[in-house]
Amino acid sequence: MSGSRQLRTRLFSSFARNLAAPSPPAPCSCPPSPSFFPETETASCSTESIDALCRHGFFHEAFDQCLRLRSLKAARRLHSHLRSPLFNPPTTLFNRLIDAYCKCGSLVDARKMFDEMPHRDTCSFNTLIAGYSNAGDLAEARRLFDEIPVRDHFSWSSIIACYTRHNFPTQSLELYRRMLREMAAENSKYSNRFTASSALSASTAVLSLRHGREIHCHIVRAGLESDAVVWSALSDMYAKCGSIKNARQVFDLTSDQDVVSWTAMIGRYFDAGRRMEGLELFRHMFSTCVRPNDFTFAGVLDACSELAVEGLGRQVHGHMIRVGSDPSSFAASAVLHMYSKCGNIEKANIFFERMPNPDLVAWTSLISGFAQNGQPRKALHYYELLLESGIWPDHITFVGVLSACVHAGLVDKGIEIFNSIKEKFELRHTTDHYSCVVDLLSRAGRFQKAEEIINGMPMKPDKFLWASLLAGCRIHRNLKLAKRAAESLFEIEPENAATYVTLANIYASAGMWDEVEKIRRKMDEIGVVKKPGSSWIEVKRKVHVFLVGDDSHPQAKQIYAFLEKLQIKMKEEGYVPDTNFVLHDIEEEQKENYLSYHSEKLAVAFGIIATPPGTSIKVFKNLRICGDCHTAFKFISNITGREIIVRDSNRFHKFKNGDCSCGDYW
Repeated sequence: MSGSRQLRTRLFSSFARNLAAPSPPAPCSCPPSPSFFPETETASCSTESIDALCRHGFFHEAFDQCLRLRSLKAARRLHSHLRSPLFNPPTTLFNRLIDAYCKCGSLVDARKMFDEMPHRDTCSFNTLIAGYSNAGDLAEARRLFDEIPVRDHFSWSSIIACYTRHNFPTQSLELYRRMLREMAAENSKYSNRFTASSALSASTAVLSLRHGREIHCHIVRAGLESDAVVWSALSDMYAKCGSIKNARQVFDLTSDQDVVSWTAMIGRYFDAGRRMEGLELFRHMFSTCVRPNDFTFAGVLDACSELAVEGLGRQVHGHMIRVGSDPSSFAASAVLHMYSKCGNIEKANIFFERMPNPDLVAWTSLISGFAQNGQPRKALHYYELLLESGIWPDHITFVGVLSACVHAGLVDKGIEIFNSIKEKFELRHTTDHYSCVVDLLSRAGRFQKAEEIINGMPMKPDKFLWASLLAGCRIHRNLKLAKRAAESLFEIEPENAATYVTLANIYASAGMWDEVEKIRRKMDEIGVVKKPGSSWIEVKRKVHVFLVGDDSHPQAKQIYAFLEKLQIKMKEEGYVPDTNFVLHDIEEEQKENYLSYHSEKLAVAFGIIATPPGTSIKVFKNLRICGDCHTAFKFISNITGREIIVRDSNRFHKFKNGDCSCGDYW
């Protein structure tokens, strides 16, 4: 996992938790009791207060206190009172004792109590099933479930949720169907919001739209269509099973659309990769009386980061200020992340400096932002400030710090920091750390050291590490090691076209056209298709997207005419097209024409003709920028007097006055 993805995961993990399907309620419930001893000390007086409560007959209050303390000693004390020969407790109290033992972590005592009970009701079984379920003992939970003489809706809810929670969705769906059969035979109604939600979660886990639709029908028959929890789980199922249209229909039919349901639906669009539609729904949210919260803002800001639409991100930031959002919240860290991902690291830096108490996520976002925006020295400076602040870095922080060393070519510093992760900070090296170090060494041409590190890894190298090594081999034309890296990548993800293209580039630069042709044939045989390069630019709040050789833009004629004139001026200044980046054994003139109309060049040309002189041009590309475009943009920035900012799949490149912020070290 890349550092940027890890940051997003950490930023929004709490968002996911807040939208999770609900757990079923306690298998049996008792009326709430007032606190009898509100000032009782938890440690020293637990058993004494339990004794006092029981002597006065306040058994339910005693159980409440036992559960608040989570004290096994107190639970056993209660048990001794229930065994009194002068007292014949009702089954309800024995059930509460089973629950107390389960929640205090002693299933052995809970089972012993269950076996000793003079009379067991359905609630007794349900309570112990819930205990086994929470402990992960599915076999014992299922055995008890099958022994229940008369099952109620809590019984079904508990066992179905048990299998769903522990990643056995197929068994969960089988139990749900069995429940429906018994319901039909007995003309009864077991299905409730919790069984339905658990069954929908199981359908989602197996990505079964058919099962999900069947459950949808049962929900309507059971009269649960007005339940917000069920409706949310239903919408989630449709979205994750690939039917975002049905998910939206369910959302639109929800009668009680609160901030949670709005945020969840917006997030479903983002998760489905349909970020623009998610942003449109967010805009529509403002026409309602529902007010976004920090979870809404965080999700929308992440989408702005991925789409690189800083304009909308600024609007969201402004709205957060107007509604008084906490400047120390995780949503504030998402603002910082958005600015840095959109290439405005200066704004991100200002925002960070104004944060009253930046947490580790904020520090890491800024450090990673400086690394990706071509300012690795500043990234290392803020890493030193982080250490001085007393906040302990974690493994994600070190991915950002090591990336800074990679972009700056600081090999010795990178190795020093890599070693400190384990020796000074006592953290385990992750595959991401190894990938960064291998990237650092291979870019510098130190392949022997890179191989030593790979061979000494305690875990299996992942695709990111091999891709880093392959990229280094491309720079230094190390054919032998490139083959090893590519073969390892073919084993891990044979369908990834990027590996084939990079290896073909290496062969093409060496003039080995027969090998290039072999790679093409292999791609055709297994059906691998090269991901088309696309670039986009935001001008006057509208996003313009370009593909290679694209002539669909309304101003295509002006764009191509401008590029032709620019090409002449560039050659006069000494520009020589790098035809090594064309994977065809064709004439040089044809190669030059092919290079002239890469998507990023079209986007930059449009940006120049569509904006006032002196305006910075900011272009985003889904793939790595090619070497020829990188060279061309240095010339274009000098000729036009424009700053050209390009964010590719790896980092930002800022071209100004004929130079790039990466120092040609990328």
